[in-house]
Amino acid sequence: MVEWSEKARKPSELLTSLTKQKIVAIVRGIPEDKADATVQALFEGGIVFLEVTMNTDGALGMISRFRERYEGRMRIGSGTVLDLAQAQEAAAAGVEYLISPNLDEEVVRYGVEHGLDVWPGTMTPTEIVRAYRAGASAVKVFPLGSLGVNYLKEIRAPLDHIPMVATGGVNLQNIRSVLDAGAVAVGLGGNLVDKKLISEGKFEELRRLAQAFTDEVRGAGRA
Repeated sequence: MVEWSEKARKPSELLTSLTKQKIVAIVRGIPEDKADATVQALFEGGIVFLEVTMNTDGALGMISRFRERYEGRMRIGSGTVLDLAQAQEAAAAGVEYLISPNLDEEVVRYGVEHGLDVWPGTMTPTEIVRAYRAGASAVKVFPLGSLGVNYLKEIRAPLDHIPMVATGGVNLQNIRSVLDAGAVAVGLGGNLVDKKLISEGKFEELRRLAQAFTDEVRGAGRA
């Protein structure tokens, strides 16, 4: 078993890229016949990190297709990876990283052994430290929408050596405050990957929404 220090580790190449991009777009429950146009709109809006959740119909096919189509331009991962079997399926489909709503140390170990970044879901200080000690390169602080930005600020004080991705309740109005509170990045689901726009085929509006988010985190103002 690999022993990990609780002190800060050198960030992986993927995590370094994430800290620059600051957004992971979460694709969950999107109809497969609209997935390609959805991801193209997100990409054109400046999104680089894309998470396809494992509870999305056709997730593994989407992952494989997007990895091939956006090779060198987008970083494709899987989300809602709940156990080792799902981690193995996602890895076989070609993901670069695994994201979970929970902490399963078997999934973290698998990712470490196979060169994949793992960002497990955590809430308490104990979970955060356990995940990092197990080998997670960052942790997902979830659900931030319920916990609030002040919780993130407080948890960062003693644990500022552990990179945190804030997920849940992040929108255009609060994304800067979440990043200012110490998150290295945010996970964005329905507030970015808007199912209403997708169902109505309004992909240009989706592109503009993605552009607004990417402009906001880069300090360029809203589109």
